[in-house]
Amino acid sequence: MTGQSLSSDHHHQQQQQIYSDSDSDEVIHVLTTGGIRIPVHRSILASASPVLDNIIDHRPNKNQTSDNNSTIQILGVPTEAVAVFVRFLYSSKCTEEEMDMYGFHLLTLSHVFSVPVLKQRCAKALIQRLKIYDAIDMLQLARLCDASELYFRSMKLVSENIKFVQKTEGWKFLQENDHWLELEILQFIGEIESRRKMRRKRREEKRLCLQLSEAMECLEHICTEGCTNIGPYHIEPPAKKKRKVPCQKFATCQGLQLLFRHFSTCKRRVSSGCYRCKRMWQLLQLHSSICENSDLCKVPLCRQFKLKGQQQEGKGGDEARWKVLVRKVAVAKAMSFLSPSLHKRREEK
Repeated sequence: MTGQSLSSDHHHQQQQQIYSDSDSDEVIHVLTTGGIRIPVHRSILASASPVLDNIIDHRPNKNQTSDNNSTIQILGVPTEAVAVFVRFLYSSKCTEEEMDMYGFHLLTLSHVFSVPVLKQRCAKALIQRLKIYDAIDMLQLARLCDASELYFRSMKLVSENIKFVQKTEGWKFLQENDHWLELEILQFIGEIESRRKMRRKRREEKRLCLQLSEAMECLEHICTEGCTNIGPYHIEPPAKKKRKVPCQKFATCQGLQLLFRHFSTCKRRVSSGCYRCKRMWQLLQLHSSICENSDLCKVPLCRQFKLKGQQQEGKGGDEARWKVLVRKVAVAKAMSFLSPSLHKRREEK
């Protein structure tokens, strides 16, 4: 006889001893797959499980002595798992060793007989014990037992390790017998990939807006203070002042200076399809859309672009997309302006 059978016999002996002095009408038996009859109290089962309560209520009068009247069959799971389940109904306790051995079966029993406390504990224990080789089995169990957290964790494990999962016996069984679940897995993987693409797109948009925001700051800096060799006509370029320390965003300023030089000398210009001139034109237009004081602004064409934008407002086209870009760049500019002061406050604290 195996150790598990001995454990079952020991539990059976304990039950017989506990109930030896009990009211015979109160005691009924749970019949397991192995033919073991576990004595239990009607009232305990009825209070612990509404399903068992319903089964007991719909049986013939308890005074009748038929075997069917005094027996509840719990079949399809190991006898030891049934013994652990019954013990939990009495004590609300279950050891880690028992959960390791019978967690799969206990989740099934707790779902079938509606014991939510045990179901929650089983789901939590099975989540902690999830492995790639049995992820498909857990996924099927979670779906059958309506264990949402276990289902999600199993689905996530499968999606993150799909290449390894596809080599397991569970996946082969799934492909042959449960096409709907296979479809759910593939849809879940597709949704995760879509969310990843969306996050990458948002990160790229944020990076672009920050770059444009920095370009706007450098544009104002060049046109008001000057940087290196380019600046307002009435201000001496910093390079002639022999200033050795470049501005904090010199890389961006240098790129804009090169665009300024090209824009001032190019013969093709925007109308002839010069890409660099078009880029400079768009930066000047973007600045004008953000600028709040065009009348006093020293950035070239700021006022003209502002007036042109007011005249074309409401004419459709790409205006909506342009407004979205302007708003995002303005927000990025405001955040970049606030972040140094916030960082300074944190350092002071």
